[in-house]
Amino acid sequence: MTTFIKKEMDHFITIAIFNSHTEIVVLKSVLENRGIVHFFENENLVSIHPFASYAYGGIKLKIHPNDIEIVQEILDDLNSNLKIV
Repeated sequence: MTTFIKKEMDHFITIAIFNSHTEIVVLKSVLENRGIVHFFENENLVSIHPFASYAYGGIKLKIHPNDIEIVQEILDDLNSNLKIV
């Protein structure tokens, strides 16, 4: 990861935390389709070792602070329709 990208991601905030990889599949697709820059902290670790989720505090959805409102709308929509968030 380049220094610039790492520096930019230092400003990202956690907006949601998930316990398993299966919980983020639909959300990841929606965020990517909408072009929202994001990353899931601990995603690879938890997909390899599911019990690590509890030790590392889950899979954290990190977004830029400017995207809080739109991502919260997406989370609310998914929660009301799919009950996954």
